[in-house]
Amino acid sequence: MHTHKYLIVGGGMTADAAIRGIREVDPQGSIGLIGAEPHLPYKRPLLSKGLWLGKSFDQLWYGTETCGISAFLGRTATGLDLAGKCVTDDEGTLYRFEKLLLATGGRPRRFPFGGDDILYFRTVDDYLRLRALTDRRRKFAVIGGGFIGSEIAAALASIGKEVVMIFPEECIGARVFPGDLCRFLNGYYGDQGVELLSGRTVTGVAREGEKCRLALGETGSPGEQAIVVDGVVAGIGIEPETRLAELAGLPVDRGIVVNEILQAGHPDVYAAGDVASFHNPALDRWMHVEHEDNARTMGRLAGRNMAGEANPYRHLPYFYSDLFELGYEAVGELDSRLETIEDWSEPYRKGVVYYLAQGRVRGVLLWNVWDRVDAARALIEEPGPLGPEDLAGRL
Repeated sequence: MHTHKYLIVGGGMTADAAIRGIREVDPQGSIGLIGAEPHLPYKRPLLSKGLWLGKSFDQLWYGTETCGISAFLGRTATGLDLAGKCVTDDEGTLYRFEKLLLATGGRPRRFPFGGDDILYFRTVDDYLRLRALTDRRRKFAVIGGGFIGSEIAAALASIGKEVVMIFPEECIGARVFPGDLCRFLNGYYGDQGVELLSGRTVTGVAREGEKCRLALGETGSPGEQAIVVDGVVAGIGIEPETRLAELAGLPVDRGIVVNEILQAGHPDVYAAGDVASFHNPALDRWMHVEHEDNARTMGRLAGRNMAGEANPYRHLPYFYSDLFELGYEAVGELDSRLETIEDWSEPYRKGVVYYLAQGRVRGVLLWNVWDRVDAARALIEEPGPLGPEDLAGRL
């Protein structure tokens, strides 16, 4: 049995930020970390961005071990006894705590076929496996046209691989970007050598020697097609890892529900990061956000609150991406079903897209526009009503 003042379940970016938050308030209290991966926390965005563009693997690590912790890696927490304030792992080890943080993140959505022939890109081991494949293989299928799919396709194409993107929507980022912009992205990716199979679904994956055959269905068509590739990568979203919280009877609704100081239905249990469902006052809605800014900011605040503070989490997280020579930052609610107002200084190369509902700005996409995230947050807080004439040149 292990006993710690602070126990963190989860070994990702949120965990590292929480540990640093604890240490800012309590330099001495004992901290235990249970991580399912065999690695200490690392900078997950580098896996689909910088490591493919020449950044050193050494830049991946946060250096969490310097914070005076006890790490239990390659372990999965399987039980939580709230009355006894104790966590059990998959090896039967018990961990007692005074304060607990659930930073369990999410698990990739998977197809009911394909098994290990499909690489669901999320962890450093996934990166290492894909990198090794690129050393000896040439053609890759990337399933998914969203955040991870678009980044991985760009990364693989940037190192000279043949890439086929497969997604059911009309165009890349269709759920987020307005129609003209996502259609531009289709052409842009095509110009970079990426083959796009839009409006398609993958219905099966079968190994053929060292290659994989993908069966494809087409929207509105009864027939099937097939392609053969050397490797298959899928980025089709994640599910919040709420199973431990559910077993303990903590509140769960599209994530572990937390109050404004990040307590998760119990005064000594907190949740943060990808797994947390929180209320944002600027948007007046419940959210769970699967991006670095939320993981780091919420994690740090959770750590400080575990160590004795009681500060509310009112941060509106932003996210970012790099797509070949293009890049963006975004904040708030980006949903292509909302009304959009586009303000381009150079069409589809540099500009701002505003997402509105009932005259209020709900989200802002800064397309190759930098250092304006705080101004975008302030705009989202404005009561409105706002229209095209109010937003032209605003950011």
